[in-house]
Amino acid sequence: MRIARLTGAGTAAWLVPVALTVLAGLLRFVGLWHPHQLVFDETYYVKDAWTLLHLGYEGTWPEDANEPFVAGDTDVYGTDPAYVVHPPLGKWLIAIGMLLFGADSGFGWRFSAALFGTLLVPLVYAIARKLSGSIAVGAVAGGLLAIDGLAIALSRVSLLDGFLTFFVTLAFWFLLKDRDRTGPAILRAGGEATGPVLWSRPWVIAAGASLGAATAVKWSGLYALAGVGVLLVVLDAIARRRAGIAAPFSAAILRQAPVAFLQLVPVAALVYLVSWTGWLVTPGGYDRASDPNPLIALWNYHSSMYGFHVGLTSAHPYASPAWQWPLLLRPTAMWLARPDAGTEWCGWSDDCIAVIGSHPNPVTWYGAWAAVILLVVLLARGRGGPLRLGFALTLSGLVITYVPWLLYPTRTIFQFYTVTMLPFLVIAVALALAWLTRPRDPVILPGATHGEIQYAERYAATQTRAWRLFATVFLAVAVLAGIFFLPLSTGFLTPYGFWWMHMWLPGWV
Repeated sequence: MRIARLTGAGTAAWLVPVALTVLAGLLRFVGLWHPHQLVFDETYYVKDAWTLLHLGYEGTWPEDANEPFVAGDTDVYGTDPAYVVHPPLGKWLIAIGMLLFGADSGFGWRFSAALFGTLLVPLVYAIARKLSGSIAVGAVAGGLLAIDGLAIALSRVSLLDGFLTFFVTLAFWFLLKDRDRTGPAILRAGGEATGPVLWSRPWVIAAGASLGAATAVKWSGLYALAGVGVLLVVLDAIARRRAGIAAPFSAAILRQAPVAFLQLVPVAALVYLVSWTGWLVTPGGYDRASDPNPLIALWNYHSSMYGFHVGLTSAHPYASPAWQWPLLLRPTAMWLARPDAGTEWCGWSDDCIAVIGSHPNPVTWYGAWAAVILLVVLLARGRGGPLRLGFALTLSGLVITYVPWLLYPTRTIFQFYTVTMLPFLVIAVALALAWLTRPRDPVILPGATHGEIQYAERYAATQTRAWRLFATVFLAVAVLAGIFFLPLSTGFLTPYGFWWMHMWLPGWV
């Protein structure tokens, strides 16, 4: 399996991402209306989205509103404001799906989640290809994401984390575009003592807008905003050092960083504020009347939301602290249905079960963390060749999306939050395989005889073939595992015994 090959353009350059997008779309859109129930936290976000669409703010619902809503009686909400603790953009996106396709089917209220989940696949393909220069590496990353159960589940259920993942990943893509544009500009000014101050950086502004949108979906987007800001400074310093500029890090911090802040943060803040337009222009939102100045009232509301998030320690059977996530100890069961034995037939059994859970492809998942360890070791040893910067950027994305959660060991959080990490994990797998399958140069010592040279050449070729065989087998097993675990993310009936075959760890039950 020559992962590092297929670097050229031509038919593959457009056919591969199109094929990956079609595959992702099929796995996310087919049967999207099933189950015809409000699944897990859809009970909050879908109904909030519906009242946003009609009131401009989240309204209240009766305790037993789910059943009439699913039955088509969607106007049982009240005009009193509901206390919600997440910003409104993700719910506005859900509302767009219902505006287009109605609220009488899960297809309408899940359309936007499926769309953003589908578009995430070609985006990850593009990032992996840019980091490696290889269509094949991009195809591996995009393909593993397309068939991953966690990514599929978060695309087939209207939660907020799929939108958050897309906007954070999009910001990372914009960051790479900025690096392509500003690196040569700094290099052209290589003779200067401190280098230029770059004001024209449209991709940084785009990244700020994307991160503002991420924060307007969930506040954890703020972590990504801060991390991308730091990464901008580091990349700028590296570019200045390559250009031969004296004291590149101090120049990047003292001269360019303040400008980068102005290019990144204000547009993020503006996008975030615009997402609250419905609450600002209508009088009925929660805490809207706490002050005559709507911005002060919004600040009061945010203070209350912050207090809720900080103090969220209530017990939950599927809670999973962040230290558990790499081990995959407690995936989240979002929906489960088990008809009475004998009432429905599925396959070879009349004892059936249907589930939607946040189980990633375990072969990809555990392989990705092995790849992360490999990339860390390679960077620490100064190895990686042309892939080295790709290693560093991928690990940076993983740090930004994972490490902040380790700061909250007692807060109630869930394993499905890892969907935001998933793009960087599959890219890590693809880059690691690209490095392992690279053509190896024979190690020939000075004064080696002709026979020793031939042996070294055969040994290097054998190593390359062995790693390519390993990559082929790994990817084949990952694809088979993705197919095997697909029922756990779609909610379709399977025999109970077949479902039990997927319960590899006690915490998965």
